[in-house]
Amino acid sequence: MARVRRDPEFRSELIVEATNAFLDDDVETGKALLRDYLNATELLPKIANELDLNEKSVRRMLGPSGNPTLKNFARLLKACSELEHLKLRICPH
Repeated sequence: MARVRRDPEFRSELIVEATNAFLDDDVETGKALLRDYLNATELLPKIANELDLNEKSVRRMLGPSGNPTLKNFARLLKACSELEHLKLRICPH
């Protein structure tokens, strides 16, 4: 948590890795990384407000048994990436 707070590159990488996990069909890892990001940055209230959801719903969505819709997961990724000034893109290898 301390590293997330002090290292913007690490914060950005959490979001990138969450996105990559999701695209690799590893939704559980993607949810866990976003949960870690939100907990460490304490941005959950701000993000929930931006998504017009209550904090409890976002926590449930990212919890181990949570099952976020594609729309909500994409909106959450977008909101987090915008806070870190990231523009997520898929690039071929």
